[in-house]
This record gives sequence, structure tokens and C-alpha cells, in this order.
Amino acid sequence: MATPCAQIVDEAVTPWYHCVSRCVRQAFLCGEGAEHRKVWIEHRLKELVSIFSIECGGFAVMDNHIHLLLRLDSGRMEAWSDVEVARRWAALFPLRDVAGKPLPVSGERVSQLAGNPEWLAARRKRLVNLGWFMKCLKEPLARMANKEDGCSGAFWEGRFKSVAVLDEASLMATAAYIDLNPFAAGSAPSPEESAHTSLRARLDHCRQTGILETVRDELSTQTHDPAQEAGLWLLPVADERAHGGSDRPGLVAGCTLSVYLRLVDWTSRLVREGKASMDAGSISVFDRLNLDAEAWETTVTRLFAMSRPSGSHFGDAVRLAEAARTHGRRWHRNQFRRVPHVIRPVA
Repeated sequence: MATPCAQIVDEAVTPWYHCVSRCVRQAFLCGEGAEHRKVWIEHRLKELVSIFSIECGGFAVMDNHIHLLLRLDSGRMEAWSDVEVARRWAALFPLRDVAGKPLPVSGERVSQLAGNPEWLAARRKRLVNLGWFMKCLKEPLARMANKEDGCSGAFWEGRFKSVAVLDEASLMATAAYIDLNPFAAGSAPSPEESAHTSLRARLDHCRQTGILETVRDELSTQTHDPAQEAGLWLLPVADERAHGGSDRPGLVAGCTLSVYLRLVDWTSRLVREGKASMDAGSISVFDRLNLDAEAWETTVTRLFAMSRPSGSHFGDAVRLAEAARTHGRRWHRNQFRRVPHVIRPVA
């Protein structure tokens, strides 16, 4: 029996969710000459992050499916004024001219929408709702693709699969798994050359801002340049809130972009033939992040062995049990529940 959506998407348990959506019949509708649709998806994702109170910590756009690592932030939404909510919704669903092109959002329309309390209350909830986010991502892209192909009908297979990510180790494993998807599928020669991934977006941002040279081995110096990901639309790798570096959340405290690159590099060897070699630098990464290397290898290997995510919740046994009790259940199904990860809840 499937787990009800209300028992999967629960920000009180975790704000992080791994979402997967596949093209209908798993056809390569974003590949084989239609690779430009991956650009559509990436641009639309960036646009929605600027409107919703939902942040993106990772993504990979494949030929026949997409992976997203999303973070709900209802606290930020609650701080928005009524006018801000109306402005965001008007930008999400703009009025259009006779040719179907969106019109600029007028102050008059925003004021009119902001004067309706019931309407505002409903839109506030939608702007931090995972289902609405995925609908607004997928539906316009399906219409564009169908128009291009001169056809009608479903573009996406069902709604989407979401897996609640409960602890920091599972969050890091999910992020690495998503970034390594094109490389694991054989569509890129190396992880950093994989197009349409969050890893590539982070590196391209560093190149464009001229600070790529700062992404170096920080394991011995313990230095970190916050400018590496400043201004990037994705959530940064490093969560600096505890140190007063930024009010914006990141993936994990203590994990800089350089550390994450080293972790992804070592993990990429697990999906090749043969066993990955553990050099001194990789050992330092696991020590710094307080991760168990054997547990990490087991978890990531199982992730790549699956055709799709298993279960509705992903985390340590303790966190899975806590989430189940919160929802009045005896347990939440997931084959990873016995892996001995670090069990710090994610914030």
C-alpha cells in the first residue's frame, strides 16, 4: 500500500525531499535530438525557485527523467507581506495577450489580488507546496514539447515520486547520487562534465565569477571562500548559519564546495567497474564530515543499483523510526534503514 502524500511531505519531520519524475513510457523525450528541452527544464526550475518558498539543493535532467533535491521553507513564506504573495502568484500565472505572450505584472492587479484574504491564504500554502511546485515545473514544459512535436497527450508518467530525506548523511548521499546520474548512465566522461546537473551549475558559476581557482583542497587549511557560491540560484553546499556566515541554509555544515567535489569524485569510482580506491584525501573527507566510509559505500551502491527510489523515507534507522511515530505508524518502508549513518537530523 502506498504511503499517503501527507505522511511523506511533512516539513515538521524534514524540509528535504528527493523528487523524481519520468517521461511517459520512460521514452527519451528529452534526448535523441530533443536535448534543448533539458535547457527548458533547467531555466524553468531556476524561475520557480525565485517565486516559490522552495529552494533547490541539487538537480539532474536526464533524457527520460529528472531528479530534484528540494527544501521547503514555510518560515520564509510566512514572512512575506500580502503584496509580496500576490506579486509572486501574478508572476507565476501572468495575464497574456492575444498571442499568448505573458504581460508585465501591473501594480493594479497585485493590489486587487492582495485585497482578498481568502485567496491569499490559499496561495500562501501553494507557494510552499511540493505538489504545486512540480505541477508548475512539468505542465508548461509538457505543453511546449507537445506543441513542438505537433501532438497531444501525456508527456510525464504520472505525478512524481518523492522521498523524504531525514538526516545529513542521507542528504549528502542523495545529493551525490543526483549529481552522478549522467556519469553513471554513461552520458558524460566525468562528473564535472555532466551537463544539466547542479554540480555543473556550481562549477560554471565559479568560472563565470572568476573564482574557480579558489575551489581547491581546503582539507588541510580549513579555509573557505564564501564567494564561491555567492549569488548562485542553487542552495550552497556549505551551511553557514550556525557560524553567522549567512541566513540562507545550505546542504551541510562543514562541507564546502571543495570537500563536496572530493566526495563526489571518490563516489564516482563506486559506479565504475571494480572497487574504488580510498586515498588519503578521501579519508580526510569522511573524517571531516563524520561519515562512515563503509556505510557510505553501501548506501550509494544500493542507490545506483535501483531503477528508481525505494520507499518513501530515506535515513538512518533512528530517524526512520522517529518519522514513523510522528505519523502514527509502526514503520516507514525503506531498504536503507539498517545502514549505520550519522543520525543528525537535517535543518
